[in-house]
Amino acid sequence: MGLGDDIKHNMEDMKGKTKEAVGDATDNERLQAEGVADQASAKVKKAGDDVKDALTDDR
Repeated sequence: MGLGDDIKHNMEDMKGKTKEAVGDATDNERLQAEGVADQASAKVKKAGDDVKDALTDDR
């Protein structure tokens, strides 16, 4: 995985955590749910990159 992709995924995860925290603090369920979704999306992308790396490293 490229460093740029890693940074993008980590930023998306941090953005999701921030949204979730703001949603918790303001009792905004929609914002909280968006934050959780952003975090899940970032984790899926990270996992996909890890799989690509594992396949590439084996060659």
